[in-house]
Parts: sequence; structure tokens; C-alpha cells
Amino acid sequence: MCGFIGVYNRASLSIDDRALLNALTTIHHRGPDERSLWHDPAGRAVLGHARLSIVGLNNGKQPIVAEEGDIALVVNGELYDHERQRRELEALGCRFKTESDSEIALHLYRRAGVAGLKQLRGEFAILLFDRQRRLMMAVRDRMGIKPLFYAQHRGTWYFASEIKALLAAGVPAEWDEDAYASRAFYLRDHTLFKGVRSVAPGCWVMVDSGGPHHGRYWDMEFARQDAPDPADEQGMVEAVRAAVEQSVRLRLRADVPVGVYLSGGIDSSAVLGVASRLSGQKLEAFNLSFTDMDEYDENRFARLAAEHNQARFHTVSVSQDNLADHFEQALWHNETPFFNAHGVAKYILSQQVRAAGMKVVLTGEGADEVFAGYPHFRRDMLLYNTQRQDPALVGQLRQRIQESENGYVQPEMPQDIHWMVQQLGHGVSWLDNQAGWFKALEALYRPDFHERFAGVDPYRQFYDRVDHRNLEGRDPVHKSMYLWAKSYLPNFVLTTLGDRMEMANSVEGRVPLLDHHVVELACRMPVWMKVRGSTEKYVFREAMRPYLPDALYKRKKHYFRAPQATLKQSGRLYQLVRDALHGPELEALPFFEPRKVRELLERLPRLSTHEQGLLDPMLMELTSLCLLQRRYGLRATGAEPSTAVQGVAA
Repeated sequence: MCGFIGVYNRASLSIDDRALLNALTTIHHRGPDERSLWHDPAGRAVLGHARLSIVGLNNGKQPIVAEEGDIALVVNGELYDHERQRRELEALGCRFKTESDSEIALHLYRRAGVAGLKQLRGEFAILLFDRQRRLMMAVRDRMGIKPLFYAQHRGTWYFASEIKALLAAGVPAEWDEDAYASRAFYLRDHTLFKGVRSVAPGCWVMVDSGGPHHGRYWDMEFARQDAPDPADEQGMVEAVRAAVEQSVRLRLRADVPVGVYLSGGIDSSAVLGVASRLSGQKLEAFNLSFTDMDEYDENRFARLAAEHNQARFHTVSVSQDNLADHFEQALWHNETPFFNAHGVAKYILSQQVRAAGMKVVLTGEGADEVFAGYPHFRRDMLLYNTQRQDPALVGQLRQRIQESENGYVQPEMPQDIHWMVQQLGHGVSWLDNQAGWFKALEALYRPDFHERFAGVDPYRQFYDRVDHRNLEGRDPVHKSMYLWAKSYLPNFVLTTLGDRMEMANSVEGRVPLLDHHVVELACRMPVWMKVRGSTEKYVFREAMRPYLPDALYKRKKHYFRAPQATLKQSGRLYQLVRDALHGPELEALPFFEPRKVRELLERLPRLSTHEQGLLDPMLMELTSLCLLQRRYGLRATGAEPSTAVQGVAA
């Protein structure tokens, strides 16, 4: 697991090494063990790498350059089953220079080009320079677990693991106002930094003399509605169990100890159970405990899973004051707003895990996306497809929906949400919910900002850019899952609750439930195997039952959330919010009318606890934007540059 920077100009580069070394310094947390640069002899490209040594500790230095000198690459992530592929490639005459798993990517590209990279399995971002063909190519893993960004500035192309490295190398720090207005930093491949894009999951971006080219090498393909209905339920359960076991087995391979993040839900508890059984060892399990808000604390459930597997259990206690103290630094690593402080909590957890001497952890992220674990997927099932469900239970659950429709689609919702409903032929519960929240945020816009972006239609733009071939003929629940996987999974879940908070502290998170073999298997299964009545992730829950304590097997989905800032208005977290929104950064933000925001703050104490809770995500986002602006020196297009703190993390 590492970080990298790469620059390319089809003519010749004018950037010097100091800027690139500065870029690597800003992402030192991703690779504290060693760093190095490689220069194209023709002067068209430079690759830089900061390494966190996990596999091939003594002989895995990057950039890796082919013996012929014509191909060089850097890799961030882990490539699994690389020992088998290495043997096969050596049998074909390939000669390896390192013990690193990353080197197989170089030989696969040499033999089969872009198509060769389809054979890779794991969590990865790859940057490759082909000297003979004068091209730079960036490739991202199938689900978007590892980050990968790029930008063009003054004729030069920049690629990096994090945006801060691009800025340190010379890309200007400006707000992308259109990306904010259209929510493209969540819904698409844009970021809040103007001109900076992310390589989409399962895609590659290539730059050569003809400019940039884009392509997709993999996508989620759900079973069509007219596919034969499988009858062997037990066979599907056993297939999922076998696939998860294989995925975990591959991710236990490391030249350093492997621990487990344990939340108290069935996902991470199952991963711990499988890993403990396969390794035959007592593993280190780390849990995050919210000590001052018991209703948010899952420590007792995590402890139950640890005891069930005889794991060595470590509790990392976090208070709201801790969240306040680490908020800005975690945000600097995240590079996108928080709407809850749970990302900050994950940052603190990773910090303590690294202090305990661990470099690698298995995590349970992804099961909700792959096996339909969120309540909004269950709502979609109840409203749009109840095939093979209990009619009496469906009736009861639909009645509950009718009694609690706040937050879902209403006549006053944005027009493009209604347009999407017409296109799809049904609603999408998570989009309805997000649109309702975003509509409230729009009410705080500056008049000029609102006028400029009044017709931006964020959800129509989102829908127009997805691959409709993977929506046609699919079940409504599967369409909802596909759209989530194209947006909030890579741009929020795997960022704020994954790579960025882990690698901020030089901890590699491995995600066995997002292995593409597991994902492809789940995609082939019908909705009724994923959502059964009031039970989400049905097939996964049944498959993992041998590894779970009975109390966890029966436990309902519990969202991982940090306590809301508004719950303790005398605490430091809420004071952080007030300070940020009464400071000069709010005046400089190009999005919001400061008077409206501050009036909202003054009304807040008079609102009910429920109303305060609904506003809390908005306050978190507003606070985040102010602090991002201060930390990165972000400015509106055409404004004077400001002083920013962009150096190594404090």
C-alpha cells in the first residue's frame, strides 16, 4: 500500500524534482518506509512513489522499470493471488526484478496491453508509462477502493493518489463551483477542486499524443429480470460462503501481521470469524467505542464477536471532544466534506491501530452494497418487487412505510428526481432521501450562486452518465444498488470510512467483501436472496451463520454513525461548528449566504431534538467546506490566491 505522483507532457516537462518531492512529502502518510523518483530519459514523464512495505519487504521498491527500460509503473494497493500469476508468467519467459506483488501488472500489460490488466485481483490504483508508445495510463480497481486523481495544467498531465499531491506539484487550488452545485463530487467523477477528476471505478484513463482517452474494463452486471429463477437456495448460501472464505484467505497473505476492524455488526464480525478460522490464530481486533453516547456505541456487540473467536480485543474510546480535536486534520486527509463525524472517529481508530504497531487490517465495508444491506434497498423491494416474499409481512412493512414517509419523494422534490422516476419506471429510495436533504441545503445559497446553477439538474446529469445497458431489464432494487455503486460507494463510503482515514495513519485496509468474485456472484442472485421480508443481506447472513454468535446473527442493521454535534451544544464539537460558521471562511465561500447560515444557527437551540438531528448533516458539511477552504487555500475562480496549510500532516 502506497502513494504516488506522476507527470506527463507529450512534448517535454518543465517541472522540477523539488515540486515532485514536495508532492510525495504531502502524502508521506501513505508511504513512510521509502520514496523515490524515476525519470523518462526522453524527458516526457516522471513517476514518484512513497512506499508502505507490506509484501516483499526487502525487495519491493518502486517505481518498477522493465529490464528493457520501455515500461515503468507505480502501484498503490495489493494484488492478490500474485504468486500463482507470477509462476505462470515466469513459465512464459517473464523475468521479475522484485518480490513485490505489483510487478505482475507490468508483465501482464507487456503481454496483453490493457486487456492484461483485467486479470488483476485486488484493491489497486496503477500508473504506467509506456515509453515506446509515449503514453501514460492510469487504472483503478473495480469497486473504487483505492483513490486515483488526475488533472491537466498548462499542458502537463498530473496523476496522484491524493489531491493534495497534485496541488503540491503545481495544480492550482480553486473551487469547482459546478461540481458542488451538481453534487458531482458525490454523484460523478468530479471533485470540489476545479479541474481535478477521479478515475472512475473499473476504468482507465490514457493520455498520449491524441489527448486523453477513457475506457471501462469491468462493471457490475446484475441478473436480468427475465433470467430463470434459481431454485437451489442452499446452493447459493454455500457459494457465498465459499467465495467469502477464498477472498479472506487471499487477504491474509502479508509479510506483516494482519488485524481486523470490528464494528459490532455482522459484516466485520463475519470477516473476523472467517479470518480466525482460516489463520488458526488469535487475531488482533480493534473496536471504536463512543464513550459519551451509549446509544451510538456498539462495543458490547464487538466484544461478543471477539470472545466468540478468541481474538485479542482492543477498544479505542472516542468522545465528542476527541472528534472536535481531530476534525480538521481528518478533513485534510479526506479532501471532501464530512456530513457526520464518523469519518473522524475512523481516523482516530486508525491512528491508535498504527500506534499499536499494525500495518494491515481486514474490514467489513461493502457487504451492504453487495448484498443489499441498507434499509432503503429494503424499501425499494417492498414498493417495487415482492417476488417470493411473505404477503402478510409485506403488508405490515408497507404500512410502516406509509406512516414514516418523511424524507422520501414528495411533489415539491426537484424536478429532475421526478424525471428520473419516469425514466426508470420507479423511484429510488436513497436518491429521494438525498434529494430532500439537498433541497434544504439549496435554501442557504447566495442569490447569485442560486441563479447561476438553478437549472443544473444534478440527478439528471448523474443518470445521463451511467451505463444504461446495466439498468435495462433489471430489477428496481438492483438498479438502485447499481446507481449507489456508481456514486456514494466510491466517493463516500470507501473514502470517508475507508482508504483515506486508514492511510492517513499508514494503515492498509483490505476489503474482502468487495472482492470482484464475491461481487459478481452476488450480482447473479435474485433480490429475494438479498432481502427477505424485514431481513437485509439474507444470503450473506445465512452464509456467515457458522462464524457468528447467535446474538449477532439475529441482529438488525445498525448504521455506523458518530453522535451528532447538536446533541451536546456545550461540547467542543458543536463549538467547532459555531466557530467555523461565524468565521471569515464562511464569508469567502462562493456557495452560501452567511446571513442565512447564521440565522439558522441562532434558531437551532429552539428546535426539537429531532429537527436538530435533521439539520446536523448540513451543519457538518458547511463546517467542512469552511475548514477545507482554510486548510487548502481554496478560492473562487479568478480570486486572489490565499495562504494555505498544505504541507505534511501535523
